[in-house]
Amino acid sequence: MDLKECKIYLVTDEKSCKGKDFYSCIEEAIESGVKIVQLREKNLSSKDFYEKALKVKEICKSYGVLFIINDRLDIAQAVEADGVHLGQSDMPIEKAREILKDKFLIGATARNIEEAKKAELLGADYIGSGAIFGTSTKDNAKKLEMTELKKIVNSVKIPVFAIGGININNVWMLKNIGLQGVCSVSGILSEIDCKKAVEIMLKNFN
Repeated sequence: MDLKECKIYLVTDEKSCKGKDFYSCIEEAIESGVKIVQLREKNLSSKDFYEKALKVKEICKSYGVLFIINDRLDIAQAVEADGVHLGQSDMPIEKAREILKDKFLIGATARNIEEAKKAELLGADYIGSGAIFGTSTKDNAKKLEMTELKKIVNSVKIPVFAIGGININNVWMLKNIGLQGVCSVSGILSEIDCKKAVEIMLKNFN
């Protein structure tokens, strides 16, 4: 699976599933067109994170979609994920690249042109930029203006995914500005029908 084929990027958050089965939600989203899944677990022990990662990896593998681990290089290596996503306060990209060599994709969060260019220079494979519409899953995320997002897209050659509060009602605002795709958390997982949410999102983004 190539990043160039990824339009809808699912970032997990079990709370957003609102009682629905976590793994079923992921599988339904993939069946409808999600091509990349990032497992984000801020509050799990390493052992629990590892076990959860193994299960999600199995699902991703059976559908041939990319599986990314948030923050944790050790977990990404242990479960042989496809990559790792690093925020501004995580391990430096160049250090991660040194450790992971070219075997793993490295995604980086960038909120402005400087961060985006630096991430590209240091070896990131793609960028996640936001929070474009604000967000309910991250308390400290500042809103990113659309003009700034466009500048970020134009400042780098690597793929850029928008993130932050993206759902079936606002995703259309992000089409035709050069984005590779969009990341969604609750915009997919909190919907009653995850499958349908992804279908609508794909249609409205393309």
